[in-house]
Amino acid sequence: MLTRKMMRDLRRIWAQALAIALVLACGIMMMVGMQATQSTLEATRAAFYDRQRFADIFAQMTRAPRDIVAQAQRIDGVALAEGRISFMAVLDIDGLDQPASGRVVSLPDDGGHLNLPVVRRGRLPDPLRADEVAVNEAFGEANALLPGARFRAVLNGRLRSLTVTGWLASPEFTYTIAPGAMMPDDRRFGIVWMGQEAAEAAMRMGGAVNEIALRLARGGDERAVIDALDALLDPYGGTGAYGRDRQVSHAFLDGEMQQLGVLARFLPPVFLLVAAFLVSMVLGRLIKMERRQIGLLKALGYPTRTIGWHYLTLALLIGSGGAVLGVALGQWMGSGMIATYREYFRFPVFLRDTATGVMALAALLGLATALLGGWNAVRASVTLPPAEAMQPPAPPSFSRGWLDRAVSAMRLRQTSMMILRSILRWPGRAAITLFGVMASVALLVASYFSFDAIDIMADTVFTQSNRQQVTLVLAQSQPERAVLDALSLPGVRQAEGAYAMPVRLVRGHRARLTAVSAHFPDERLARLIDDEGRVVALPPEGLVLPDRLAEALDARVGDTIRVEMLGAPREVLDLPLAAIIAQGMGQEAHIRAEALFAAMRVAPQVNRIHLMADPDDLSALNAAIKQVPAVAGLTDWSEVRRQFSETLEQNMATMLTIQTLVGLMTALGVVYNAARIQVAERSHELASLRVLGFTRWEVGFVLVGEMMLLTLIAIPIGWVAGYALAGALVQAMSTDLISLPFVVSRRTYALAALAVFAAALAAVLLVRRRLDRVELASALKARE
Repeated sequence: MLTRKMMRDLRRIWAQALAIALVLACGIMMMVGMQATQSTLEATRAAFYDRQRFADIFAQMTRAPRDIVAQAQRIDGVALAEGRISFMAVLDIDGLDQPASGRVVSLPDDGGHLNLPVVRRGRLPDPLRADEVAVNEAFGEANALLPGARFRAVLNGRLRSLTVTGWLASPEFTYTIAPGAMMPDDRRFGIVWMGQEAAEAAMRMGGAVNEIALRLARGGDERAVIDALDALLDPYGGTGAYGRDRQVSHAFLDGEMQQLGVLARFLPPVFLLVAAFLVSMVLGRLIKMERRQIGLLKALGYPTRTIGWHYLTLALLIGSGGAVLGVALGQWMGSGMIATYREYFRFPVFLRDTATGVMALAALLGLATALLGGWNAVRASVTLPPAEAMQPPAPPSFSRGWLDRAVSAMRLRQTSMMILRSILRWPGRAAITLFGVMASVALLVASYFSFDAIDIMADTVFTQSNRQQVTLVLAQSQPERAVLDALSLPGVRQAEGAYAMPVRLVRGHRARLTAVSAHFPDERLARLIDDEGRVVALPPEGLVLPDRLAEALDARVGDTIRVEMLGAPREVLDLPLAAIIAQGMGQEAHIRAEALFAAMRVAPQVNRIHLMADPDDLSALNAAIKQVPAVAGLTDWSEVRRQFSETLEQNMATMLTIQTLVGLMTALGVVYNAARIQVAERSHELASLRVLGFTRWEVGFVLVGEMMLLTLIAIPIGWVAGYALAGALVQAMSTDLISLPFVVSRRTYALAALAVFAAALAAVLLVRRRLDRVELASALKARE
C-alpha cells in the first residue's frame, strides 16, 4: 500500500522531482566527467611512459665527450643513461610562407634505450643516409609531410635538403610547444629526428653529446642524482639537470590534470548542497500536506520507522534518477573532453578509463544527498504522536515587530505588503531560495571570470608586452651590432635586441632553474608588463622577480639572490632582489642589460632580435630569414595571436555553453520548486484575493514578485560568493608554468546576473500558469 502511495506522490510532484534530479545530475556530471578525463590521462600517460621508457632526469650541456654518458650511469641511483645531440633549426616547408622552426634530435644507432619513439607511419631514418629524417606526427599531418616528402632546413648555418621517412610519437614530446610560445603550433614547429652520425656531422660534434637523459633505479634519490650530474657536467657547460616536473611536455600535462582535479573537487559540492536543500523543501511540503494521513497510519499500527522509510525511499528515488542521469552525462562529458585533449596531447592510443570507482562514489554521494535532505524533512513530522498528527498544525503566532512597523511605514500596495510579510514570516523558506539562486550566480561568476583573465592575458601579451611582428632566435649570442645587421633585412623598419640566459637562482637551501632576461634601454617593442597592465621600470641595479618565483625562493625585496649562469661565461653572481611584480605569464628573472653585462664583465650581447617590418615586404622578409645561418628559430606574433584566438573560440565556446546550462539549471530548479510550494501552500489565500476582486495580474504579482525579489536580493550575494570562489580556483589551479590573473569584470557580473534573472523569471512564469488553473471553489473550502 505504501509503495502504491509513493508512486502516486511521485506522479504528483514529477516536475519538482525532475528539477531536483537535474540539479543533482549537474554535480555528478562534473565529478564523473572531470575525474574520468583525469584518470584516462593518467592511465594513458603512465602506460606510454613505461612502455617507451621515459627518462626521469634530463640535462643539457654545451659539448661533452661521449664517454660522459658512461660516467653518468655510474652515479649512485642511476639505472640507465643515454646521450644524444639536439639543436634548433629553421625549416623551409613547401606551401608555408613563413619559416618554420624545429628541434632536431639524434637517434642512437642501436635504437636507444630511453625516450623511445613509436613509429606512427612509415619507418625510422636509415643511419647510413644523412638526408633521411622522421618528424613528429602532428607536424607531419599539419604540413602534409608524408613519407617520401622533402623539405629544407638550415642546420648549423648550412642549408640542407631532407627526406621524410616516417612520423613518430615520443613520450618526451607528448605536448609539443616551441620555446617561448604560448600554445602548440603544429604547422610551424615540429620535432625532427635524424641518425646519430648525421647529427654529429651537422653540428661538427663527432664523438660528443650535448644532452643526457637518465632513468633512476628503484629507490634512487632524484635530488642527489641531479646534484651529482650537475657536478659532472659543469666543466662541459651544463645548464642544470632537472626532473620530470620541469620537463616541458610533462609539466603541461601535469598542470592540466591538476586543474581537472581542482574543478572536480570545488564545483560538485555546490550542486549537491543545493539539491539537498531542494529535497528538504519538496519533501517537507509533502509531509506537511499529508500530516493527517501520517497520524492515521500510526493509529492503524504502522511503526514510525516504516513511515519514515516510506518518505526517505521517495527521496532515494529522486536521488537515484539524478545519479543515473549524472553518471550518463558525466561519461558523455568525459568523452568530449578526451576528444579535445587528443588534439593537444599526442598519445598513440588513449586508454579510456570509465572511472567505475568514481561513478560508484558519485552515485553514493547523490543518494546520500537525497537522504540528507529527506531526513531533515522527515525527522520532525514522523515523530509526532498519532492524535497530534491528525489535528491541523497550530497556526503560527504572529506579532507586530519593528520590521512590520518599518514595512507599514513604507505605505506599499497591499500585494507588495503580502510579499514582504511572506518573506518575514517564513525566513527559513526564503533563505533556501536565496541560497540556491546565490549558488547559481556564484557558479556563473566563477566560470565566466576565466574569460576576463584570458582577455587580460591576451591584451598583456599581444598588445602591450610583445608589439613586434617577428622575433628572431639566434643560434649563438652576437654583439649588439647584429641588431644593425637585422635592419638590412627586407622591409625591416625597426629592430630591437634582447638577451636571455638559463640560470639557477639560489637563496639559502632553495633553488630554481629558470632564465634571466636582460632589458636594454628604451625598449619599445618587447616590454616588461605586470598583471595590472603597467610597464615595469627596472631599477638601475638588482633583479626583478615575478611573485610566484619569489615565493618559491622565499625571497623578499632586499634579499641577496645567487645567480648561477648556466651558459658562457658561466659566472656566479650575487645580486640583490630589487622588486617583486605580479606576473602570471612567465617565471623569468629580469634585470637591466647594463647591470647584467657589467656584473658578467663582458661586452653587451644579444641572442634575440625583435623586428617591425612593412606588411607589404613580409614575404620577402620571410624568404630572407630562411637563408640566414645565424637564425635558429623565430616567432611570428601575428600567427601566434591568430592561433590563440581560434583555439579559445573553439574550446571556450563549448565550455561557456556547458557552464551556462549548468548554472541556469540550478536556478531553474530552485525557483521552480519554491514557486510550486508557494502555490500549493497559499492557494487558499490567493483564491481569496480573486474573490475579493483582485485581478489575475495582481494575484500573480504576489507569486512572481516574491520569487523575483528574492532573486534580486540573492544576486549581489552571489557576486560576492562567486568572487571568493574564483579566487580560490585561481590559487588552486596555478602552476609553475602559468597563473591566471585574478580579475572579475563588470561584464562577468552582469552576464551572470542576467542569465540567472532570466532563468528565475522563466521558472516562476511557468508556475504562474498553474495559478490561473486553480479552481476557486476547491481552494476556498475550509479544512477540517
